[in-house]
Amino acid sequence: MQRTENGKGEDLIFTDIRQGLAIIRSRTEALGRFMSAYTQLAKLPKPTLTPVEFDALVRRVAALERRIPVTIVDGLSVSIQADRDQLEQLLINLIRNAADAARETGGNVRVEWSAGIAHLDLVILDEGPGISNPANLFVPFFTTKPGGSGIGLVLSRQIAEAHGGSLTLENRTDRRGCKAHLRLPL
Repeated sequence: MQRTENGKGEDLIFTDIRQGLAIIRSRTEALGRFMSAYTQLAKLPKPTLTPVEFDALVRRVAALERRIPVTIVDGLSVSIQADRDQLEQLLINLIRNAADAARETGGNVRVEWSAGIAHLDLVILDEGPGISNPANLFVPFFTTKPGGSGIGLVLSRQIAEAHGGSLTLENRTDRRGCKAHLRLPL
């Protein structure tokens, strides 16, 4: 831009810069308010532990998935101390994700569990396309699903950890697909 005799060209540039910075500040503040509100909304309450018949819970949640059959490999009948509602939500998220993935490829979903001396291991195996970007799995709001919120896996991991357990997801090594591994204390 050429300078005019009265300097109006520079004034326009500075006005545009000020307006742009005001928009950036406004959007940053709005995003901060949103994140604060979301944190309040999504703050997971402390689990209320009661005896939960794990195999019955898994079967009930698997039966909720109507889009594709979910194969359940019989595991031990075991009771654990858990918050039934939170654990149910965790299982719904994992089985729904596995079914979504398997539907993309016409694959299957299998759920199995075993109990050791100190912990219970649940594994959900799908025959979907696998995990394309494992670094973003537990990043809030990151999703590869159209219309997805990006909070299901984050919430599921929070539930597992609030119960003294862990949740991992990785690509399967025996075939195409994903393996979700939930470990909970007994």
